[in-house]
Amino acid sequence: MTETGEGVKTRDQGDAPRGPLWWERRRSAVLDVLLALVAAVECAAQGASFAGETGVPVWPSVGLGALAGFTLVLRRRWPIAVVLVALAVTPAETGYVLGTVALYTLAASEVPRRIIALLAGMQGLGTLVILLVQMRQEDYGYDPPAWFFPSVSLTMAVGMTAPPVLLGLYVGARRRLVESLRERADGLERELSLLADRAEERAEWARNEERTRIAREMHDVVAHRVSLMVVHAAALQAVALKDPEKASRNAALIGDMGRQALTELRTMLGVLRAHETKPGGVVAGKAGKAGETERAGRTEQAEERPLARVAEVAEVAVAAAGRESGERRASGVPAGASAEGGESGPRLRELAVLVGQSRAAGMPVELSVEGEVRSYAERVERTAYRVVQEALTNVHKHAGGARTRVRLAHRPGEVAVLVENEAPAEGLRDAGLPSGGNGLLGMRERVAALGGGFVSGPTSGGGFRVSAVIPDRA
Repeated sequence: MTETGEGVKTRDQGDAPRGPLWWERRRSAVLDVLLALVAAVECAAQGASFAGETGVPVWPSVGLGALAGFTLVLRRRWPIAVVLVALAVTPAETGYVLGTVALYTLAASEVPRRIIALLAGMQGLGTLVILLVQMRQEDYGYDPPAWFFPSVSLTMAVGMTAPPVLLGLYVGARRRLVESLRERADGLERELSLLADRAEERAEWARNEERTRIAREMHDVVAHRVSLMVVHAAALQAVALKDPEKASRNAALIGDMGRQALTELRTMLGVLRAHETKPGGVVAGKAGKAGETERAGRTEQAEERPLARVAEVAEVAVAAAGRESGERRASGVPAGASAEGGESGPRLRELAVLVGQSRAAGMPVELSVEGEVRSYAERVERTAYRVVQEALTNVHKHAGGARTRVRLAHRPGEVAVLVENEAPAEGLRDAGLPSGGNGLLGMRERVAALGGGFVSGPTSGGGFRVSAVIPDRA
């Protein structure tokens, strides 16, 4: 987890020693005290000279000068007040260090520009007047032109006022820029931290979705055939001694179903592990890697591989197995052999084969088709097929031998399927197959993913009804 901007700021402030009073750092306090002492000495010396020229008492003049110079220690806290003190002592021809440092501090502070311009102009004007008066009082031994004293005084006043103001403005702008960049960097760091948290949440969500889809595909592909195997096994047990021929047919059907289920499982597991093998047959990660490194690489690749290919290949296996069950005896294909086809998944036209498998297991099933038969998008037909398949599987589990009706309705812009079974006959018990409730949940998720509606529940006659309406979307 990255460190937030507040943490960085707190860390930086915690590392640097805090200064006394209003100073952020001790060295800033030391610098201000030294500058104040220099300004106090300069103002005191100028005060003594001013007292000798004007005849005022020396010690009060020296004390006031030193006090005025030492106010420079307050320049970071009250920069405007320090500039006003420098303006006040300007007529006494003192406070040059005080005025220069005060103007620099004022320009570098957060004071509005108009106040900086006003005070700097007042300081420059005062300096100009003092210089002009001094130059006119001096005796140079010749009579200079009229423009000489004003131009020289103006040049000196600008030279004493402009540099500290311009330097302060530059330092203040640079300081604000650095602070802005630091705040922006802290903001970006916080955003990166939030993005990292969201990325972890999205990765966890993606992993959960992938696990759910794997569970749904495994359930849909394998549960139906395993349920039929259990039903045929029960029938085989019942007729093994009474009707050997029927028992033999049931045994063959169980073998067929078992081989088809194993084929589908092998296909799905092969897809899940396909990333480990390169086209040339070399195991990925084997060269130069072993042990935990190889397993970690496999895990990362498996998490990044989308599950769509798993579903598509699983659907191909189911479609091939379904066609094989209906065409094996007519075409002479050996039991359990995989039928190759170009289909990418089960289609609605294969519902007859699916219903025929349930009939062969001893369940009376009626299939009716309404509307004009047409083809739909692959996902739509696959989802409708899965709904019917899972509904028939549930009938085998919980209402074996109950009369069941399967209805397929082709409507404008949508396709609807309904599977409804009557109450099982008295004295008949279910197949004893475990049920975790994942079948109905998986059907609902499949239909909802396509924007359709799914309804399931018991009927008034003691049976159960499953219906789904799926919009026709390409």
